[in-house]
Amino acid sequence: MPRQSNRIQTAPDTSGLHLWLVLWKCWTAVHNFALDDIASGGLGFSDFAILEVLLHKGPLPVNAIGTKIGLTSGSMTVAVDRLASRDLVKREDDVVDRRTRIVALTDPGRALVEEAFAKHRDAMNALGEVLPEGERKSAIRILKKLGKAAEAELRPTKGAVQRPNQNGL
Repeated sequence: MPRQSNRIQTAPDTSGLHLWLVLWKCWTAVHNFALDDIASGGLGFSDFAILEVLLHKGPLPVNAIGTKIGLTSGSMTVAVDRLASRDLVKREDDVVDRRTRIVALTDPGRALVEEAFAKHRDAMNALGEVLPEGERKSAIRILKKLGKAAEAELRPTKGAVQRPNQNGL
């Protein structure tokens, strides 16, 4: 005879609060997985992010990179100095605006980030395969819908509330 639980069966919690909690726990786990994968290649997250932007967007001004990856100008300066000391990036003068410095990949930097990005892409794709393709498509569609709704509800006083950068850091 099957054992009966003393628990009262209730309907699953589908509240917005529970959805947020599940999303937060999922994001934290996936983010930590990604950080661990990136670190296994010998790069920190900000270094990887800078190199990845340069790989896919080409040479950019320091401030444009910072905006794309959510780093302050001070953090960008330190990170670019660190990458330049390893001969992974170089600074160049902007021919149009002499006040601006452009950051570009060096040949060793390109080789490193191409390998690191391919490894990271494969790891993230393998993690994503826990969901069949149809579920991934649905998840992407649903999460975009939720994200757009949340974005539309943000207060217009953008500077009044301290928010984490795009990376959640």
